[in-house]
Amino acid sequence: MNTRKTTPPSKATNEVDADNAAADTVNLDRYAPAYLTWIANKLSRGASQHYLNIFDVGIETWRCLVLLAIDGSISAQKVSRIVGMDKGSVSRCFKSMQEKGLIRTELDETDGRFRIAVLTPKGRELHDQIKGVAMERERAFLSVLNKKEVDVLLGLLRRLHENLPAVETATQDYLQVHFSQAVAKRRPSSDD
Repeated sequence: MNTRKTTPPSKATNEVDADNAAADTVNLDRYAPAYLTWIANKLSRGASQHYLNIFDVGIETWRCLVLLAIDGSISAQKVSRIVGMDKGSVSRCFKSMQEKGLIRTELDETDGRFRIAVLTPKGRELHDQIKGVAMERERAFLSVLNKKEVDVLLGLLRRLHENLPAVETATQDYLQVHFSQAVAKRRPSSDD
């Protein structure tokens, strides 16, 4: 018979165990991609709900309208590259926008193999209506920052955006070292 007395773990032991467990997980309070994702998802979902309810278009259409208002015309490939939307999603969005009379399509003057979307007066009018809502949402979102903080934030976001290719390179390098067999078996992407 075992007569050894067992004692419950001390508070200090529990804290050490909790610290060890925390070290094996992502600290969401310090994980920048989580905050960026949460903010982007919540801003997009909220905007899309309002735009659908009032203007009968979603966030994808708004994103395309913004780029079209700046350039007047744009290709699906350029929208995909700038916004990060899948090219198929952009093409479907353009088709819906064309059906609503927001854009028309024509052949690209520089390369006749490509079609480009051209903003119509109806599309410009819709852009201008939604812009007021979008700018008010941005104003409210940034209202907790002063002008200098907004400038710093935008500068930091630009730098992070420009650094995304380095993130992909670092990810590929890490995967090659730690998961080389899986990398060797992967299917080539459309970008390869």
